[in-house]
Amino acid sequence: MSPGFDGEAADVANAAPVAPGRAGPGGRFPGGLPASGAWRPGDDGGDRRFATVSDGRPFALEWGGQLSEVRLAYETWGELDRRNSNAVLVCHALTGDSHAAGDSGPGHPSAGWWSELIGPGKAVDTDRYFVVCSNVLGGCQGSTGPADADPVDDRPRGSRFPVVTIRDMVRAQALLADRLGVDRWLAVIGGSMGGMQVLEWAVMHPRRVRSILPLATCAAASASQIAWSAVQRLAIATDAHWRGGDYYDEPEGPWMGLALARQIAQITYRTAEVFERRFERALHDPAESFGLWGRFEMESYLDHHGQKLVRRFDANSYLLLSRAMDLHDVGRGRGGSNAALGRIEVPVLTASVRSDCLYPPHQQQELCDGIRAGGGDCRLVMLDSDEGHDGFLLEHELLHDPVSSFLEEVSR
Repeated sequence: MSPGFDGEAADVANAAPVAPGRAGPGGRFPGGLPASGAWRPGDDGGDRRFATVSDGRPFALEWGGQLSEVRLAYETWGELDRRNSNAVLVCHALTGDSHAAGDSGPGHPSAGWWSELIGPGKAVDTDRYFVVCSNVLGGCQGSTGPADADPVDDRPRGSRFPVVTIRDMVRAQALLADRLGVDRWLAVIGGSMGGMQVLEWAVMHPRRVRSILPLATCAAASASQIAWSAVQRLAIATDAHWRGGDYYDEPEGPWMGLALARQIAQITYRTAEVFERRFERALHDPAESFGLWGRFEMESYLDHHGQKLVRRFDANSYLLLSRAMDLHDVGRGRGGSNAALGRIEVPVLTASVRSDCLYPPHQQQELCDGIRAGGGDCRLVMLDSDEGHDGFLLEHELLHDPVSSFLEEVSR
């Protein structure tokens, strides 16, 4: 998941259908929220580029079904060298997109979600590396997803969009790499859901990666992670305006359910220490302090994050991608996690956030143990931060030296 990125999105809605505020707790949200915040053809593309990677053939999905066409939105920074040896793939988390670095502006309501880590002279130095980030298959910011029109009837796919897995996302990325002329990535890096993609790259395409950096992630989704995802999906599915997934042409979409899902997630992304330090028991609406819907500052903060996500994301994509995270198991069909991790022979750098309760440090230790048991090289960096799961997005200074040094080493 990409909590830091979510919180920085600007108050910009696209041209999708909008709705007035609702009564009760819904009164916390203003009118004008879109039915979907998905990027749609005709919207400003910003820095996105687009590639149809399916080559005119159906794209078969791991859990059944197929897509007649797969398009990926992507962005690049830096230049590919003559030996095609300096390419770095950045994989985004749950609600991220291809805009990993760069300013906000037309087509990009917020600055890049890892702008402090990617750029000239930064840890992922775009003066040295050719950096690529694509919106995942099933996403909502330019890649093929539920908000896309079906070529058969030109209507949004909505409920007709099939389940995708992390492995499907990586297969689509591999086709994009072919289009870009990248035979082998110098490194593949990402956190949370991005880290799941990183691990699958090393197991599915071992000859196409020279190193990997799976951060704040796991070999397989835990029962606790599945539980948190499940209640977030229910928040969306029980919104009457979800309409089974077919809401794109309606005046009102399931923004209340999506906002609630985001609020639940935000609680898991940070820590009690951060919340107490920032908010304590401060009141946001002192005049209504004893009213049923009077708010503490903590509540206002959650409302803010809910609104921001609604304006730039899509409820169906949230359902689809969170389910893909629950289905993540690097050992599925491979003899278990240790057997799969034992196949990874390239250098690995993983990082844990000391206070991360959603993807706790023991999960990254398990990655290291499994890789080392197979004879592989895995290094574990502990980020001494109280930011919780958000730390992999927010603690740029703590990540800079380990990431920079690792990339320097593997590029020799």
